[in-house]
Amino acid sequence: MEGRIQHLAAIIDPALPPYTRRAFTEPFLRGRRWLQAEFEAAGLSTVTDAGGNLMGKLAGSEPGALPIAMGSHSDTVVGGGRYDGIAGVVAALEVAQSLAEDGMRPRHPLWVVDFLAEEASDYGPSCVGSRAIAGTLSPAMLEAANAQGESLAEALRRMGGDPDRAAAGPIHGREPFAAFVEMHIEQGPVLESEGLPIGVVTGVVGIRRLALRVQGQADHAGTTPMHMRRDALVGAAELIKLVHQRAREAHTHTGLVATVGQMTHSPNQSNVVPESALLTIDARCASMQGVTDFTDAIVREGGSLLAGHGLALEHTLVLDAEPCSFAPPVRQAIGNAARKRGHAFREMQSGAGHDAMHIAQVCPTGMLFVPSRGGRSHASQEHTTTQQLCVGAEVLLEAVLELDATLPLR
Repeated sequence: MEGRIQHLAAIIDPALPPYTRRAFTEPFLRGRRWLQAEFEAAGLSTVTDAGGNLMGKLAGSEPGALPIAMGSHSDTVVGGGRYDGIAGVVAALEVAQSLAEDGMRPRHPLWVVDFLAEEASDYGPSCVGSRAIAGTLSPAMLEAANAQGESLAEALRRMGGDPDRAAAGPIHGREPFAAFVEMHIEQGPVLESEGLPIGVVTGVVGIRRLALRVQGQADHAGTTPMHMRRDALVGAAELIKLVHQRAREAHTHTGLVATVGQMTHSPNQSNVVPESALLTIDARCASMQGVTDFTDAIVREGGSLLAGHGLALEHTLVLDAEPCSFAPPVRQAIGNAARKRGHAFREMQSGAGHDAMHIAQVCPTGMLFVPSRGGRSHASQEHTTTQQLCVGAEVLLEAVLELDATLPLR
């Protein structure tokens, strides 16, 4: 597992901070080709489905049985780490390879999945491959284009997918898998701080993302009196402060968190008063009503606040992801697996979105976390030890074996 992770860490974009391998790029395709060769060397047959997901398949002993799927994603954010997503793909491959090498044939087929574009891409939507499996990759999403004018549909076709099928509904049918289990690094500090090797994930929070546009007026920086300025960047600063204050207030009662993580402004000249500013709000909470109330309040209060500066505020909904709860039988299987291997664990909710939250719409789904050093993620300092990964893979293996023994065949 460690060797595979380090090999993928070398297949990155040299023009961007390590360890960048964004979906739809040439480094991502090179990584995919290498992964496919690894799948096949481990004894799995491979296919890229209509959603652009790379699938490695190990045959089961019972004809017609629904597969049990495992996996995660191999794309990264810019300047991302070596383990986010990748650890889950590599651990799933290790489980399937171990069973194949030991001559064990589970009743259900086992599928190892590298989902396409779990991270947000230049085309807008995240979790492209898992949305295609869930049947929620809409025609509007596929029409979205990057800055070069290539649509997501065209990019999906470059990845070996079929956008027409992906837009028509769940690409593997309404019941694609008997179950799906995703191993992932925690991306937070809880497991490490409590000295625990495993987290059994109960579900994923709701997420809402808004794009805000502050509209002011461009003027000369030297000749425009301060009281006559309509400075969009000052308005954006007021909005950022408002988001932070209101999120801190809400966090105490609801656990809500909110981030302004992206901003640009125009004309971005040292001697010109900024005319416009674009920024995003990412709000997350266990309750979808919580994120809706929060973002509605920000738009309402922010609009009034900016009007006092002679500025206008526009907003666009970028993403709404409902919170999800994972299936009790899968959660129980993960907990039983940890006990069988002698590993302590705790139940916990995920504050980050994952492919599993989309797959949960079409089959029983669960996740397990392994620790992240210092809670760091989406950064080159991201680290999980080989021993911690091995513990996660052991638990994944035992959970899959229990599910194989207890789930209906079809």
